[in-house]
Amino acid sequence: MRGVVYTETVVHSAPEQLVNEAPYQIAIVELEGGGKVTGRVWGETVKIGDAVEFVERVDGVPRFVKTAK
Repeated sequence: MRGVVYTETVVHSAPEQLVNEAPYQIAIVELEGGGKVTGRVWGETVKIGDAVEFVERVDGVPRFVKTAK
């Protein structure tokens, strides 16, 4: 599953169960096949318009990494 970052934010004040992971980035990804999905960004920070690819699902949450366009 590939897509483009539609919008993103960095969470600094995380809920209690994720406080040890803060800061972390989440993004809404516009998928190649249509539709949008919200997920975590893993590794390199992304910005709006960056290409990303799905790598895994952790606790039901999709994780994406930055890729070349």
